[in-house]
Amino acid sequence: MRIKGMPKITAEMRRELEALDGLPDDQIDFGDIPEWDGRGTVYIGLHYRPGKKSVTIRLDEDMVKWFKSQGKGWQTKMNWALRLYFATHRKTGAIVGKP
Repeated sequence: MRIKGMPKITAEMRRELEALDGLPDDQIDFGDIPEWDGRGTVYIGLHYRPGKKSVTIRLDEDMVKWFKSQGKGWQTKMNWALRLYFATHRKTGAIVGKP
């Protein structure tokens, strides 16, 4: 799997990764890797990625159908839409009621 924006792994990079994979953990310097906070938080490059939580939620059928019609990654897109809503409302302190 390739992450968008990540450079393509060259043959030389692959050889280096395979050599590292063969080393025991006590011979690898982990000093430049941030400590894991125990909550599932992940850092990819410079970007913060919170851990994922599986939930059960009731949504309008047409919304689910539309997001599914977007193809692979529809749940990620739905999460992104919620994150955008969150970003535009969290700083105002506004309590958002029913639409």
